[in-house]
Amino acid sequence: MARTAEDTPGAPHILIVGGGYVGMYTALRLQKKLRSELKRGEVRVTIVDPNSYMTYQPFLPEAAAGNISPRHVVVPLRRVLRRCTVRKARVTELSHDEGWAIVQPLAGPPERISYDYLVMAAGAVPRLLPIPGLAENGISLKTIGEAIHLRNHVLEQLEIAESTDDAELRRKALTFVFVGGGFAGVEAVAELEDMSRDATKYMRKVTPQDLRFMLVEASDRILPEVGPDMGKWTAEQLRGRGIDVKMKTLLKSAVDGQIELSDGSGFPAGTLVWNAGVKPSPVVRRGDLPLDERGRVKGTEYLTIEGLVRAFTAGDNAAIPDLTQDGMFCPPNAQHAVRQAKLLGDNIVRSLRGKTLKPYVHGNLGAVAGLGLHKGVANPMGFKLKGWPAWFFHRSYHGAMVPTFNRKLRVLADWTLALFLKRETVSLATVEQPRADFELAALDDARAKKAVKENAA
Repeated sequence: MARTAEDTPGAPHILIVGGGYVGMYTALRLQKKLRSELKRGEVRVTIVDPNSYMTYQPFLPEAAAGNISPRHVVVPLRRVLRRCTVRKARVTELSHDEGWAIVQPLAGPPERISYDYLVMAAGAVPRLLPIPGLAENGISLKTIGEAIHLRNHVLEQLEIAESTDDAELRRKALTFVFVGGGFAGVEAVAELEDMSRDATKYMRKVTPQDLRFMLVEASDRILPEVGPDMGKWTAEQLRGRGIDVKMKTLLKSAVDGQIELSDGSGFPAGTLVWNAGVKPSPVVRRGDLPLDERGRVKGTEYLTIEGLVRAFTAGDNAAIPDLTQDGMFCPPNAQHAVRQAKLLGDNIVRSLRGKTLKPYVHGNLGAVAGLGLHKGVANPMGFKLKGWPAWFFHRSYHGAMVPTFNRKLRVLADWTLALFLKRETVSLATVEQPRADFELAALDDARAKKAVKENAA
């Protein structure tokens, strides 16, 4: 019988908290570099994440708009990490000083896991502000569940407007507010406006002119990652499509769907999408790890955790010094996360083998953003691209970067079919309440039986 890691006394145990970019790519790197050791059970790797899949977040706006199937945006962790243990659970407490973590599985009591090496890669969550009504009425776009919900919700709002003659109800349903002018906010409003415009082609009472899309940004420009000129061009393009771009404007209230902005304007909106920044996952605060003033794990250029041994971190939940810019930290984007993860995996192997760790150094390669079908903006390696060339570069880059050959083929198939088939614009909002008809039928049967008894009496 083959020997397992649990059977091997003293086999180093590597615990990876988080199965996103950093978590998955680190584990992939360890599988490659420690192939023989993992096979012989001389080392073991465990990944703990509330989801058993990794989400390729740059594709979330396209998934929300129906350009890519949601199933093709996620990578099943167990399929690609065959030599690792994947635990679908949440870390509720952690003590690196004593080398253990408490995890809460889907069912059953919490469990305690001992480890020798820690990788904190829990990622980030939306950064909410204390704005009245935001938590109750807003939605973000950081998960595949949110992308699916947002697509169904937007299409359902169009259906509401198509099915009523109430002018006030129609205006509310056809008003879509997006807060945050970074990549997530701009790509979300552009893709969903594009989808909504397509959907109106099959409606009798809703026209593209009835749609009211608004992008609200607190600063004086959008898409700062692509530079001021390209950001200005993007704002002009969005306005040319009828999207109201408001800069130097704050959301003040969203109680009961009534939007109040800092410029004094107020109106009802059926949709509020919040993409105004992120913060480290709360998991990082549930232990004894050193944090900075923004709640990020204090990291070093070697992707180790400051002041700790056998502890590593990277990605959105970490403050990693950017050695290409004095006094700066690496921005929380996929470009850095993927590259950090590979070096992180290599440094863990070096630590296991008693070798010197290497520092993380990576210069920014530029940024790309999709603005709907055949529209985009990009500045790869300092070159400025707009419109169709930028859209093509956006798809080429992310098509190459999406993990696994399986997912690359599936995404390519989605894009290829879209060249010949029209986009599907059907709302499947009922999937979010799958038992509604069943419960209604049960209630109807109960009423019928009651009526029969009353008539018999």
